[in-house]
Amino acid sequence: MNNQSPQYSRALIHLLMLLMVALIASSFPVGALITSGLPPEVMMLIRFALAALLFAPYVFIKNGWHLPAARRLMGYAILSIPLVVFFWCMFEALRYTSALNTGAIYTTVPAITAFYVFFINRESTGKRRASGLLLGTLGALWIVFRGDLNSLFQLDINRGDLLFMLGCLFMGTYNPLIKKLYAGEPMELMTFWVISFGALWLLLLSIPSLNQVEWANVDTGVYLGILYLAVFTTLVSFFLLQLGTIVLGATQVAAYSFLTPVFVVILNLFLGSGGFQWQLLPGIALVLIAMLLVQRESRYPQRA
Repeated sequence: MNNQSPQYSRALIHLLMLLMVALIASSFPVGALITSGLPPEVMMLIRFALAALLFAPYVFIKNGWHLPAARRLMGYAILSIPLVVFFWCMFEALRYTSALNTGAIYTTVPAITAFYVFFINRESTGKRRASGLLLGTLGALWIVFRGDLNSLFQLDINRGDLLFMLGCLFMGTYNPLIKKLYAGEPMELMTFWVISFGALWLLLLSIPSLNQVEWANVDTGVYLGILYLAVFTTLVSFFLLQLGTIVLGATQVAAYSFLTPVFVVILNLFLGSGGFQWQLLPGIALVLIAMLLVQRESRYPQRA
């Protein structure tokens, strides 16, 4: 699929991007509920390995039982690294900060992505899109600091916020790298191998922790949470992310993350994790405006 896709196809992709961001947003409250159940690297290992195993029959039945070329495998291995770093940072960060804070910080990914897009994909950012990225970042700051300017000026942020910000710096490279490394292969093939390499890196990272886990004492809810994350916020969301990036471009897809804190607030209310805080409204309004500004930018990426 390419930039010449029919209009109805693009409209469908935009709807799928809304589904994607809702799934991604759900990973923050779910992750907060289970983050103490296992070490972050072990939890992510199970998540990625399970997603790969569930997806393998479909991928190989449809595309045949063969390995991609060595160059393609290297590309998938590179693509998996930002994901591994991001998700490890996310689950470690949720031990020290809230789901809402991580959801809000995640809205900085479009601005970070736009920076990387210029150098990796040679795509420039128009004035409207730049304004949207700025507003989105300001909205994220408002949500993180609950509109408290004193906390903002004093940089009243915790260890979890800083750690997740590091993860977002890595995640910002993911969309541009998809655009750079995609070679026209079936999207499910790319999704499978990226997740599989992610599981491999996490296995190497988890080796010191695996023998220390008392598996029989791990709560059933932790395993159910990992299953949900594996299917919906790993397998489905990665597929949608890669599909959207090829059709819409890296920055436009990343802009959907502006909606993440809005979905996190809604999910927290639904899960009974906390009441609605009215002081968040200005920040939510800013990220909504930012998302619209970026999406109204020319649908075709500009060349630098």
